[in-house]
Amino acid sequence: MSTLQAPAASACPACSAAPAAAEIAERAAARGGTRVALSLPKIHCAGCISGVERALGEAPGVRSARVNLTLKRATVEADPGVTAADLIPVLERAGYEAHELDAGAIAVTETDRAGRDLLMRMAVAGFAMMNVMLLSIAVWSGAEGPTRDLFHWVSAAIALPAIAFSAQPFFRNAWGALRAGRLNMDVPISLAIALAVVTSLWETALSGKHAYFDAAIALTFFLLAGRWLDHRTRAVARSAAEELAALEVPRALRLRDGAEETVAVSDLAAGDLVRVKPGGRMPVDGVIVEGASELDRSLLTGETLPVRADAGMEVSAGEVNLTGPLVVRATAVGEETSLHRMAELVAVAESGRSRYTPLADKAAKLYAPGVHILAGLSFLGWLIWSGDMRVSLNIAAAVLIITCPCALGLAVPAVTTAASGRLFRKGLLIKNATALERLAAVDTVVFDKTGTLTAGMPEPVNLDDRTEAELALARALAEGSAHPLSKALAQAIAARGIAPAEIETLREIPGQGTEALWQGRTVRLGRADWLGAPQGETTEAWLGLEGAAPVAFAFTDRLREGAEEAVAALGADGKRILLLSGDAEAPVAALAARLGIGEWQAAMRPEDKAARISELERQGAHVLMVGDGLNDTAALAAAHVSISPASALDAARVASDIVLLGGDLSPVADAIAVARSATRRIHENFRLATLYNVIAVPIAVVGWATPLVAALAMSASSITVSLNALRLKGRT
Repeated sequence: MSTLQAPAASACPACSAAPAAAEIAERAAARGGTRVALSLPKIHCAGCISGVERALGEAPGVRSARVNLTLKRATVEADPGVTAADLIPVLERAGYEAHELDAGAIAVTETDRAGRDLLMRMAVAGFAMMNVMLLSIAVWSGAEGPTRDLFHWVSAAIALPAIAFSAQPFFRNAWGALRAGRLNMDVPISLAIALAVVTSLWETALSGKHAYFDAAIALTFFLLAGRWLDHRTRAVARSAAEELAALEVPRALRLRDGAEETVAVSDLAAGDLVRVKPGGRMPVDGVIVEGASELDRSLLTGETLPVRADAGMEVSAGEVNLTGPLVVRATAVGEETSLHRMAELVAVAESGRSRYTPLADKAAKLYAPGVHILAGLSFLGWLIWSGDMRVSLNIAAAVLIITCPCALGLAVPAVTTAASGRLFRKGLLIKNATALERLAAVDTVVFDKTGTLTAGMPEPVNLDDRTEAELALARALAEGSAHPLSKALAQAIAARGIAPAEIETLREIPGQGTEALWQGRTVRLGRADWLGAPQGETTEAWLGLEGAAPVAFAFTDRLREGAEEAVAALGADGKRILLLSGDAEAPVAALAARLGIGEWQAAMRPEDKAARISELERQGAHVLMVGDGLNDTAALAAAHVSISPASALDAARVASDIVLLGGDLSPVADAIAVARSATRRIHENFRLATLYNVIAVPIAVVGWATPLVAALAMSASSITVSLNALRLKGRT
């Protein structure tokens, strides 16, 4: 778990980014301003966008603020001197969690140029195809002599530039493969298009009866449609390692001769003294030499509760200092920090997953050489038999077109598009092109605890046992602290309509709690040992009034909606289920018992989770990892396939293959069933395409199919494959 979060209701696709970050940066520089980038892990809808922008807009020195919901990020144009440390408290008071991002480490998300390029080329090919088909109708209707030749030349004038432009993706990929000494699907595609054009020009120049410009442009259009469908199944994902790098603190307060100076983290060295203010993240790995506070380690370990921090304690980059100022002596900076090592771990895991070979690519390795050999043998055989170059070339072109892997090219994207739509309606967004194929093979499911199986937010459970006076005092004291338990307690009491008591001299004792005077008596809210109360097994905050025995407020981390249903359904489906958490042993054991999970491990570091999943994979398991936190990113990337909630941090969502859009966890079991069904459809499509070739290829080889008939047959096979894929929409 990354942070203490409430589950997002939904990710609002309509709420997208406003101006690009680069534009804001340029405007800020031009006007002598500065640009601040903030991560907003909890935003999830249009209301969040307007709320964040309104809160930032009212902050002193802020010129403009734009929120990108997809990236869960805000970009702020502000006056010189305004920093993230000034803006984060503003957002927290408005109810939004925020973290500073290193703007220099963020790769600005560009427009989906590849998708737009394919769509534009497909539109050109479709427009040209319609016009050439209209001209072909005249030829098919019986036009002869000069009239037929004129229609052929007009068709050429339309088709040739359209093909030269629209078919470039196939030509470039084919040329790249040939230069590398290998074959791919685009080689026979390019040859089929080129041969159809060459034979058509030859026939037209010799006043022949048949030209196949309509076949060539139709082939281009259908193949582009398949390529675009394939592209639509892929999300333009940035590297999770880059997201982790962006979370590293860009600046720090260095102490020299007792004076503070703000420096870039890259200028720090081991041995430097660094001051970390309350609310700030650790810029380095180090040891506390001065101060006392509490640390939120949920970003790195998933621990539900903050831990006390005193002099001599080791700290890691990325941890959040909650209550008191600390002075830390750096022991590791830059690339040597634990946060950076985690980024490298994720990058290695991602590169390992990229070696997964899609089914279509496996088919291409066998299919492409066979097509070329068959077309070449057909050409030579007919040339030897008839001695007619035109006839031989026509038959070779017909063989290439009729065996063109359009149906094979559509076999996967047509199904994945249908399956992705079905899962989207269930609240799951497929980000990776091969995710469905991998999800279908899953036999082991690993869950994170905090923020995944649970909501990640402490919730008081015994308020009914406390008097109204105690609740009023507790609210007054809790509102003076940034501690997660205090925040949860204050919100829960406020929801009951109980006003805070009137207290005086409220102050927070770092690492202990809050203290004040009420009617001349000292009152405290904090740790059990601070108030002299017994330490219990559950999570508790204690309220103590001078002269009276302290009373406890107990907390629990409530289950995420659908968690019980998801675990039960996966178990009934025969899946092995594990719970791996960075939290303490007692709450992990309690949750595992409540959900009926027999295998669990607690107090796990990020590298421990990734290592455990890698071990399971080596043993032959196909692991689905479900997690949401920064401490889960390496495990998400190492798993065979992974899911993260939309409420997760950017790094976790980017590392995962599938995003759970809503707060309900129950669709996870449905996703595996849909993936299995989708894989069956893909294999059926391959069998249909193979059956088509078994029937059609002999017809083309013996010369019974012209290139035009071959193009129509190829189109019919593609439509059949697409219709079979659409069956997935109605059932699993």
